[in-house]
Parts: sequence; structure tokens; C-alpha cells
Amino acid sequence: MPTRRQFLVLSSTAALTSLLPEAPASAADTAQPYASYWHPATILDWDPSTDRDAKYNRSTVPLARRVVPARPANAHARPNEARVQALVAYAPTSFNPAQGSLDMNYYATNYWQYIDELVFWGGSASEGLILAPNPTVTDAAHRNGVRVIGNVFLPPTAYGGQIQWVRDFVRRDGDRFPVADKMVQVARHHGFDGWFLNQETAGGNAQLANDMRDFVTYIRRSGLRIIWYDAMTDTGSVSWQNALTARNRTFFEQSDEMFLNFWWSAQGLASSAALARQMGRSPYDLASGVDVEAGGYNTSVGWASVFPEGKPHVTSLGFYRPEWTFKSSTGPADFYARDNRFWVGPNGDPANTTTTASWKGVAHHITELTPITSLPFVTNFNTGHGRKFAVGGTVRSTQAWNNLSLQDVLPTWRWSVTGTGTKVTPSLDWDDPYDGGTALKITGTPSDTTEVRLFATSLPITGASQFEIVHRTGTGPSRLQAVLRFGATEEVLDLGGLSEAWRRSVFPLAEHSGTTLTEISLRVLGGAAVTALIGRIGVTNPVLTPPAAPRNVQVEQVSRTDSTTVSARLTWTRSPGARQYRVYRAGTDRVFLGGTANDAYFVPVIPLANGETARIEVEAVSEAFDVSPPARVSITGTP
Repeated sequence: MPTRRQFLVLSSTAALTSLLPEAPASAADTAQPYASYWHPATILDWDPSTDRDAKYNRSTVPLARRVVPARPANAHARPNEARVQALVAYAPTSFNPAQGSLDMNYYATNYWQYIDELVFWGGSASEGLILAPNPTVTDAAHRNGVRVIGNVFLPPTAYGGQIQWVRDFVRRDGDRFPVADKMVQVARHHGFDGWFLNQETAGGNAQLANDMRDFVTYIRRSGLRIIWYDAMTDTGSVSWQNALTARNRTFFEQSDEMFLNFWWSAQGLASSAALARQMGRSPYDLASGVDVEAGGYNTSVGWASVFPEGKPHVTSLGFYRPEWTFKSSTGPADFYARDNRFWVGPNGDPANTTTTASWKGVAHHITELTPITSLPFVTNFNTGHGRKFAVGGTVRSTQAWNNLSLQDVLPTWRWSVTGTGTKVTPSLDWDDPYDGGTALKITGTPSDTTEVRLFATSLPITGASQFEIVHRTGTGPSRLQAVLRFGATEEVLDLGGLSEAWRRSVFPLAEHSGTTLTEISLRVLGGAAVTALIGRIGVTNPVLTPPAAPRNVQVEQVSRTDSTTVSARLTWTRSPGARQYRVYRAGTDRVFLGGTANDAYFVPVIPLANGETARIEVEAVSEAFDVSPPARVSITGTP
């Protein structure tokens, strides 16, 4: 039976085998591209010009700027102190589809507002030790202002680790480190932000430790972030300190941050924070590790050691495997309930974390951040997975799917509802999306006016700015209003009455030109039952012309998946200003086949019998969800 700390070693492969279908008999026989991984020797041979999957593994979304909201939800949480690292394993190391798959069952990370860095956890001795994140994960994280960190896992010898791999990893060539050069190249090509270094292989000596320290210094000069895991010490031995000490400070000095092993104590964290300050470093560059893989929010945590009541935070926090909320769930609804409790607490309201439970939710301690800092801002409440896919109110696919590249920025507060008496209940709805896989649903019979706080923003308003909302109601009047806050000023916009079909309403904001929009809420007037679906909310400066169509669409490879379907690799030339690209099969009933933020996309299933020809259309979609004319290419089915 592994110890608690050893879950850090073992769970990256064994516990994840059920997350994906079995690998094909021969990966070379399919067009499916997979996420990248290597051993120290094999990464030296990597070249994006010869790697057939390289172009499908690129993230193109820039890292968004984030700010503290003008009115944070929780007065108990302390802004600008502790940060949160999340070490997440989305899939096994090998045969991990690069751009999503046709399955809704996926850990769709939702609570980015509480996370500062996401480490793409994984790796195993038999598969690979150096992992580059899926571009889908990086796209979603960057859209929310969260850095993504690749993982290096040098395992204990008991689990297949070899000290020669460590020596190969830090091997010098003159004044260069060849593996470090390749890791920089990988990060630049794939579009992520740095590396997490987890060296747990025994058998090292002081020279190897010095080489590792110099390796970290070398790779960090490139501008990539380095997070060091508390395992290897300055003697080259593996000895978990569970604190910042004289034994591991040399690695902390050369790194941006350090993840402290799980067995910390209040005294150890206090001394770690003091030593960090003595070194001229912030104590929040230290993340106190919390292993939640087995118990999630049932895990016993010494919260007061990290977050002493009424005092500044001692260190930052590092969660190992918060995807427990997904792995332990019975289905999507259960997953979302567990995820909300993990991040927000048992009350399900980031503004109200008062509870006798030990786990009060991350929102009790950490102030949320918002990436909504520039125009245009448009969200369809798309969570990045679903049972179907809609475009502009019309369902264009009934195929289940996951693809975090298509995820929108989701509500900052999930869910903060104010008012007296009986209130409405907001939720995410997968049955009737407007655009993507999800819509916002508001139901209930409020006894008085209630308000659902949705988005913290910091949007500079111009004379051309406008607010738009797409919604529909049931059989009665919606009694629905949008509430916009501009600092201390509030504007209430009436959204009208009955609207059984999707209705788009647009409100000019010219009178607020020169101010900053700080919050978007929805208000429901009391008195009767209400069922409302919100399909889109946006603040834009509208343009008169849509984005240009992608150019030079090419079919790179077609593979037959069965007698009636094929898969295909497609590439094209990017359109300026495109947020994403959507791929369809044209015809009387236009079918959505998938989408990406990249200029290369693998289409997993295209209905196509032998000898039949399908017309494929690719559209560019802007940040405001304006759509280009389609670019077309044909595919003919062969045996």
C-alpha cells in the first residue's frame, strides 16, 4: 500500500487508465494526434518539422491579464497574498488525444479564478518522463489568465526510476544543457509557460545536485518559469524536507517557486516563510502541498498553519490532484456539485463560506481574480464539454464531446445570489445551449427581488460600446433585468417579457463612455415562478465586417474509422483576430464536427461511405463571435 506521499509517484498512470478508450493497435494507423512526452534521451531527437503531431499540439491563446474585482465576494479572503498551484492529471501519459475527444466525461476545469498556475501532471518510467500539456488545457487556462506548467517526473527507483536518466537530463555540452534547450523549444512551440521539476530518483551525489541547480539556472534564463518539488537536496539524496531548509534552499534560489512536500507543520511553514524573507523572496513563492487525490474536500488539512485567522497568509497552497471531484463523481451533475464544494464550500456561495465544516472552500481564503479586462468580452457559458453542440441557437451536433479550447470565461461567482426570502437558483444547463454545449439556467419562485452576481469585470467603456444578452423564458414573463455596475453607478436594463425563442437584446453604453464596467449581474423580480435560459452575455465595440475566412485549407491525412466514417487532419492559414475556428460538414443539415483555436485540427468522425464525397467548411470566429465566410475543401471516402 503506497504511503500518502507516494501517491505523487504512483497515481499518474495507474489511476487514470479508465479515463480514455484503449489505444489503437498501431498509433501510426490513425490520424489521431496525441499529446507529447519524452525520456531525456528521446527529447533530444524532437523536431517540430518532423513530428507529425507537433502542429496539432500548439496553444495559441495569449495569457490574459487578471485583476482583483472591485467588489470581491468574500470579506474573509485576503487578496494579493497566497496563490494556488494545481497539479492535475487529465489523462494517461500515452495515447492522450491532443485536441479533445468525443466524450463528455472529462475534467473540465471550471474554477480558474482561484488558480494561479496549473501543472500538467503525469509521467511514468515505461512511457515518458517529460510531459508537454495538451493545447486545449493551455488555451482554456490562458484565456482565464492562468499559467500552465509542463511536468518532469524522475521517479524513485522502486517505481522504475534510473539514476542514469537524471544524469542524462542534466548532461552538459560545453556551456549548454542540451535537454534544457529542447525543453525551451518545446515550451515555445507548444505555447505553455514553464516546467515543474520533480526529481525523486535516489542514488545521486553532490555533483549531480550541483548539475541540477545549474540546469535550473540555465533553463530559467530563457524566461520560462520553474517550479521545484521538495525532494532532491543539495547532497544529491532524495529527502523530503516538508519545508524550506538549508538542504533545499539552493534549488529554491534558482527557481521561481517551490512545492513543499505534504508533511509540513505549522512551525515548519513559519520557519520556511521566515527563511524566504531572509533570502529576499516572497513566502508566497512557497506552495504548501495538500494531497487531495484520495479524499478531495474530505481531506484533513491544517488550514490554520497556512491561513492563520486574522493574520497574513503564511505561504501559498499547492493542490495535488484536485480532479478528484471528477474521478469520484457519478456523472456530470455530481462532478459539478463536488467541484463547487471543493472550490467554494458547502454553502455553494463564495460570499457565504460560514460553516462548521473544516473544508470551507478555497473561496474562504483566496480572493477570486477576473480576466475580463479588455474588449470585446463575450461568453456563451460554454464549459468546454457537453452532450451536444449548438451554433447561434441551432443544435448542429448531438455528439457528446470535450474540448477545453472552446471553453468560455465562466461566471466569476458560482453562485452568489442576494435577496430576502425564497431566491432563484442559477445552474449550468447542458440540454438547451445557445452556442457551444452549455447555457446559464435560472429557476425558482422568488418571494422578492433577487440578484445573481455573475461577472467581475474591468472593462473600459467607449462611445461605441454596447451590452448584449441572448435569453429565452418559459411560458410566462421573465421579469428579468441585467444590472451593470460602473464603479458606484448602477444601470438596470429591462430584458422584456415572454420570449420562448432565443431573443438577442442590445443596449448602447455610450453614456458611460470613459468609465469602467466593474460588474455584470442579473436581477429577477419576485412574485411568480421563473425559468430563464441565458445563452450569451457580451460587452463589445461592434465591427461592421466579420473576420476573413481562413485560407489554404488542406487535408493532411484521412483515415477510415469504420465503413461509414473517416477521420481527418486539416490545416489552414490563420485569419487575423480569430478566437477559434469551427469545422462543419456542409449539406442540407449542416453538422458541427469540432473546433480549435489553432490552425490545425483533427476531425475525429466525418460521416462518409466509400466513394462518397463530403464538403468540409472551416469558419473563423472572432472574439465577439462574428463569423467569417466559410473556406471549403472536399474529402472523398476510400476503403
